[in-house]
Amino acid sequence: MTLLSMSALAGADILVAQDQDRAITQSGNPPQVNSQSAENIEAVPNRPTFSTTAETVQRGVFEIEYGLEAASGHQNINGLLKFGLVKNLELRFAHNPIERDAGTAGLGDCAAGFKYRFLKEKGVLPTLSVLYTLTIPMATAGLGAGSAGHAAGILASKDFGKHHLDFNESVQWLGRSGSGGFDSNYFTALAYAHPLTEKLGVTAEIAGFSRANTATPWTLTVLQALTYNISPRLVLDGGCYLAAHGNLPRATFFAGVTYAVVDLYRYLRGTHH
Repeated sequence: MTLLSMSALAGADILVAQDQDRAITQSGNPPQVNSQSAENIEAVPNRPTFSTTAETVQRGVFEIEYGLEAASGHQNINGLLKFGLVKNLELRFAHNPIERDAGTAGLGDCAAGFKYRFLKEKGVLPTLSVLYTLTIPMATAGLGAGSAGHAAGILASKDFGKHHLDFNESVQWLGRSGSGGFDSNYFTALAYAHPLTEKLGVTAEIAGFSRANTATPWTLTVLQALTYNISPRLVLDGGCYLAAHGNLPRATFFAGVTYAVVDLYRYLRGTHH
C-alpha cells in the first residue's frame, strides 16, 4: 500500500466547505436540478496532501477524488468517495483499483469510515474533527495490509488570512496477518496552502508514520504541489513527494482531481416534484 493511499485510509485540503440550504425552483417543465444551487456546491479536497482537512463536504453532496502516482518500482491509481450524510458528518470510502509494487500488480486495499466535525472555526479556534477508518483487506497477495485494521485521529484546520494550515494526529492499529492481534503506529502531518492567483494555489507538507514494529521503520516525507480550481466544485492537483526517511521510493510524482458531483438530497427532492 502506498503512503499516499495510507493517508486516505488513515486520515490519505485547500478549500473550506460552506454549508448552505437553498430553495429549489419549480415549474411546469420536467423536474431538473436547480442550476444556481449546483453552482453553489464547493469541493472540499483531501488531495493532494497526506493530511486530511478538518472540513466536511456539504450536506447531501457526493464528491469524488481520484489520482495516480508513479515512482521507481511503484505505480497506482487511488480513489476516495465522500458523501455529506448530514451537516458535519461525512461518510468515506477509499480504494486502490490499480496498484503495482516491485513487479507485483493488482487490486489494492479498500477502507470505509467517517469524519465528524464537532467545532467550526471561530476567532482563534480552529475547525476540529474526528476521523475513523476501517481497513478492508482486498488487495492482491503481496500488496496492501493483508488483514483488517483501524485508524482514528483528530484533525485541525485554521485560516490566517489567505494562509491555510491542516494538522493531523492519528493512531493506526494494523492487523497482523496470520498471527492475530495488532501492531500500532502514529501518523503526524502538517500541511500549508496559499493561493498564488485566483485559481492557482501552492501547498506543502511534512508528514510521517512512526515505527509499527521492527520490520517497518518510521517514515518521513516532504510534499510540494500545485492546485488549480477550474471551478469551485472541480479542482486539479499535481506535484511530488520526497522520502526523507523510510522504505519508500526517493521521489514519487502524482496528479489528481477532486469533483463535487451533485447534491443528492436536492436532486432527489427535485425528481419527486
